[in-house]
Amino acid sequence: MSRVEIRSPTSSPLATRHSPLLIQGYASLWGVADLNGDVVAKGAFAASLAKTGAGGVRMLHQHESRAAVGVWDRMVEDERGLFVAGRIMDWSAEGRFAEALSRAGALDGLSIGFRSSRARREGRLRVLVEAELWEVSLVTFPMLPGARFRVVRPSSADRQPAGGR
Repeated sequence: MSRVEIRSPTSSPLATRHSPLLIQGYASLWGVADLNGDVVAKGAFAASLAKTGAGGVRMLHQHESRAAVGVWDRMVEDERGLFVAGRIMDWSAEGRFAEALSRAGALDGLSIGFRSSRARREGRLRVLVEAELWEVSLVTFPMLPGARFRVVRPSSADRQPAGGR
């Protein structure tokens, strides 16, 4: 007799202790300069997300490529910026560390890793018109101070925060 295994979208063969930690927030805000002088124009990620979807964008800890700490389930360009929702997984020491920091409120920043496809200069600012989004990292100090996430309860995970953070 063959055995059929059914998994929910939140299960992982590597998860060890409990359910993933659900998070959501804004990884980028349209028209706001970051501390390096980069400004993301509305729609800059549209082509990239159409090509890869949220699943093609990695969730890293502090931009470390070896430290994938979860998965992004949803990425939406809305009127405010790039809204993201995902799950921090406990499949690695880095994942458990990021989860513990997030639960404690010590980690709440988001930062994007990208390749600029089209940009223009406006004085000291570089305006990113089109960019290939590679990863959104959970970071201690985001270059864009308003790029933040929050921990959400499963019942509110599908709702975008009104006004956000």
